[in-house]
Amino acid sequence: MLSRRLVSQSPRLSRAASTRARGREAILQKSPDDVVITFAKRTAMSRAKKGQLKDIPVDELLHGLFKSTLETTRLDPSKIEDICVGTCHPPSPLYISRAAALAAGIPYSVPIQTLNRLCSSGLMAIRSVAHAIQSGDISLGVAVGVESMSQNPRPTPEITEPVGKNPHAHDCIQPMGWTSEMVAQTYGVSRQKQDEYALISHTRAEKAVAQGIFSEEIIPIELKGAVVSVDDTVRPGVSMESLYKLKPVFPDWGEASTTAGNASGVGDGAALCIMTTRSRAEKQGLPILGKWVTSIVVGVEPRVMGIAPIPAVNKILEQTGLAKEDIDVYEINEAFASQFAYCVEQLKIPMEKINPNGGSIALTHPLGMTGARQLVTGLAELKRRQGQLLCTSMCVGSGMGAAGIFVNEQL
Repeated sequence: MLSRRLVSQSPRLSRAASTRARGREAILQKSPDDVVITFAKRTAMSRAKKGQLKDIPVDELLHGLFKSTLETTRLDPSKIEDICVGTCHPPSPLYISRAAALAAGIPYSVPIQTLNRLCSSGLMAIRSVAHAIQSGDISLGVAVGVESMSQNPRPTPEITEPVGKNPHAHDCIQPMGWTSEMVAQTYGVSRQKQDEYALISHTRAEKAVAQGIFSEEIIPIELKGAVVSVDDTVRPGVSMESLYKLKPVFPDWGEASTTAGNASGVGDGAALCIMTTRSRAEKQGLPILGKWVTSIVVGVEPRVMGIAPIPAVNKILEQTGLAKEDIDVYEINEAFASQFAYCVEQLKIPMEKINPNGGSIALTHPLGMTGARQLVTGLAELKRRQGQLLCTSMCVGSGMGAAGIFVNEQL
């Protein structure tokens, strides 16, 4: 009786759960209850310890992003009903996120939360806001992904001896470089193949920079009296020869095939999107850039956590009734070329659809930012291509993976 009463009191939630659209045609249909994205931008990114954001703490980075967003959108900040910030390693993340929002002019009546699912934190922030809108708890929210790996490098996880005796528990806290070497060793991904996939990322990113493509997704922000608006992470002139000359960075593990040139960069940056219902966006004349469809999370053996985009992409396509061919652009995170190469070849997706402007090997991978950055990058690319469907995915530290499906509405 109680469960029946709860369902009857939440018709919107019950309807959303029971009538999820399946298949390309159904997903492309428009409904007043759709969760839509009205703004999606990112900051320029920076190489950790060396780049333009190396001295910028997370609160200052968020403050700059919030201020620029409000100035650009002219959004009344009092209309924001919740903010969710995905981030991994800064201490007291809720306090500094709340402080940054208040300092940017967002009133104290607007609540905020933070979450951490490592490399998928930005996507999980989007998912959290989408679910709140979908359930009717709010109708307008802001999702953010942010990380300063300069200021807050990965802490060394510590577990007790009884827990560490479990082999999976032991493996889940190992350095991510170790998991890269385990993937290469387990699945026979050669150094040559890793460098070949890395070169694709570097070459595409260099071309995108030359064409000014990233300027379409970057929002300039003012930090310490200077405007930051251009990535400083992309290395020009990368070749197979230059990649071949790089020494392995983890010589004591596996095949020792991971290098600074075929692994994602350690970096700093933030990305943000504003989300609401289609009916509210249309009523208030807000631009509709895209639609959130769904997001999923999976678990895999921690030792080879990098293979997680394979089950994640397969699961989300099955849940949505989509074929791989239905997706116009994939943004699959390049944590390491070892895992990226294996995922691409196992998924059997044409490379021209994946990370068309390069991925984290060339652009860098600020952990909490990436899940939100992929949405920003993917929607901008769909607009250029006049494509309709985006799938994002990433492996997640400790042995997980995540994926999301979005629709481009800028046709």
